[in-house]
Amino acid sequence: MFESLSEKLEKSFKMLKGQGQITEINVAETMKEIRRSLLDADVNYKIAKDFTDTVKETALGQNVLTAVSPGQLLVKITRDELAKLMGGEAEDIDLSGKPAVILMAGLQGSGKTTHTGKLAQFLKNKRGRQVMVVACDVYRPAAIDQLEVVAGQVGVEVYTERENKNPVEIAKNAIKLAQSKGINTVIVDTAGRLAVDEQMMDEIEAIKKGINPSETLFVVDAMTGQDAVNTAKAFNERINFNGVILTKLDGDTRGGAALSIRTVVDKPIKFVGLGEKMDALDVFHPDRMADRILGMGDIVSLVEKAQEQYDEEEAKRLQKKIAKNKFDFNDFLGQIQQIKKMGNIKDLAGMIPGMGKAMKDVDIDDDAFKGIEAIIRSMTNEERENPHIIKGSRRQRIASGSGTTVNDVNKLLKQFEDMRKMMRIMNDKSKMSQMMRAMKNMPGAPRG
Repeated sequence: MFESLSEKLEKSFKMLKGQGQITEINVAETMKEIRRSLLDADVNYKIAKDFTDTVKETALGQNVLTAVSPGQLLVKITRDELAKLMGGEAEDIDLSGKPAVILMAGLQGSGKTTHTGKLAQFLKNKRGRQVMVVACDVYRPAAIDQLEVVAGQVGVEVYTERENKNPVEIAKNAIKLAQSKGINTVIVDTAGRLAVDEQMMDEIEAIKKGINPSETLFVVDAMTGQDAVNTAKAFNERINFNGVILTKLDGDTRGGAALSIRTVVDKPIKFVGLGEKMDALDVFHPDRMADRILGMGDIVSLVEKAQEQYDEEEAKRLQKKIAKNKFDFNDFLGQIQQIKKMGNIKDLAGMIPGMGKAMKDVDIDDDAFKGIEAIIRSMTNEERENPHIIKGSRRQRIASGSGTTVNDVNKLLKQFEDMRKMMRIMNDKSKMSQMMRAMKNMPGAPRG
C-alpha cells in the first residue's frame, strides 16, 4: 500500500539542501513536491495545501542537531503531521450494550458483507465475544447466501428471514433472539446501492433509529479514491456514523482516502481491510501508518502479529529440541504454518524498516511456501524426524511425490541443515552469554 506516495515523498526529502537550519528558501521546493505527491495520491487539494503549510510552519527556523540533517528533521515533522492528519491515535470500537449492536453501512461493492464476517471473526477471536450476524440486505440476489457462507467460514451464528422484506423488523427480531441466547454482539449487514440514493438513505436511517446501535460503521472501498471521501460525507450527514472501515487498502497505491477521510467527516478510520482472507482485518493506527508511508516500517504491528501466534509452551519445547540438535522437519512445518497465519508475506516484510522499498517489485505469492510444504509432506514420519537418512532413492521418491525435482529436494535439505547449524550456534552463544554474566557476578570477579 502507498508505494507510489512513499516513493514520491522520499524523492521530495532528498531535495532539501542546507546545513544547520531549515529556511524558507531550502524548504519551498520540497513542500511543493510533497503537495504534488499528495495530490497524485488523490488527497483533497485543500487538505494537501493545509498539510504542507502546517509542515512548513512547524519546520521553519528549527535548529538542526549536529547528528541530524535538515532532511531527517523534515521527515520527522512530516511523519508527526501525517499521523495527526489520519487521526493521531487508534480509536476502539464501542461494545457497550446487551447485546452490543454494530450497524454496517456503505455502497454496494464496498465489501460490506465480507467485512461483516471479518469483523465478526476479529471480535470473536481477539475480543472473546459471542457474535451473531444479521442479513438485512433484502434486495441483492444471493446476499443472504453470501452472509451465510461468510458466517460459516468464521464460525458465528447468522440470523435470516428470507420472506421478510422489512429490514428494521429483521434487525429487531435478531437482537431479541441474541438477548435470549446470551449472545453479546450483533452485527447488522445492510443493503447497499451502486450510488447514493434517497431510498437507501431513508432505509439505513430507519434501521439506525429502530435498533439504536452502539456503533455504526461506514464501509468504503479505498480504491475509489476521492469518491470514497465524498460518499462518506453523504452518509455521515444522514446517519452520523461512528467510524470507518477502509477496505482494499492493500490494492491501492494512492491511498488518498485514508489521508483525507478523517479531516472531511471528522470521524476516525477504525479498521482497514488488507487482503482477501477472513483474518485480514486490522485496527487502524495512524502513527504506524505514517511510519509505513515514510518507509520506516511498522515493527510494533509485526510483533503483535507474531505474539498472536506465539505459544510459550511450544517455544520452550522447540528450544530444548534445538539445544539437543533435534529440530526436525515436523517442527519446521509447524513454524511455516505459524508464519502463514500472520498474514501476507509481502505485507509482513513491508513492516520491517527499509524492506518496503526493497520488496516493491518483488512478487511474493501467498503460496510462497507451497513447494517446501509439498516436499516435507511427501516424506515419511521417520524421514521428517531423521533428515540424515534421506539419501538417493528416498530423494527421488520425495521429488516424485511432491511434484518437484531432486534438485529442489537437495536444495531444501541443504538449507535445512544450514539452518540447524545456525540455530545450534545461536543457542551456544546464548549459553555462553549466560555463563559470562554468571562469572561476572561471582565474588571477586574482575570488573569489566
